[in-house]
Amino acid sequence: MSTPARPHRPGRDDSPDRLYTLTGGRSRTHSDVFDLVTLVVAECDPTPGMQSEHAAILRMCDYPIAVVEIAAELALPVGITRILLADLLDTGRISARHPRRAPESAELPEPELLEQVLVGLRNL
Repeated sequence: MSTPARPHRPGRDDSPDRLYTLTGGRSRTHSDVFDLVTLVVAECDPTPGMQSEHAAILRMCDYPIAVVEIAAELALPVGITRILLADLLDTGRISARHPRRAPESAELPEPELLEQVLVGLRNL
């Protein structure tokens, strides 16, 4: 009787040696630029000889994409992804920004107005 294979969990079953190699042995970035929702955009195309993960990031960042989405797409832990993103940011290959927040003074519309809009949309 054989034992069932463990399901692959992206980023969790990666060899520590592989992750160490990807980051050049670094375990942190030098800044706190990247949180989970930081939006990343490529500023250039990948170049020959570039680390494959860096090239993959540049290819997926034609439009703003969140750090957490990049990590999921690469099947890497967020911490490792942040280090790779910091490399690209340091060389000017990506730009990063946080999503805008509504000012605290912004008022939400009245519930009655929202209900009227909803009724109007349903009637279309």
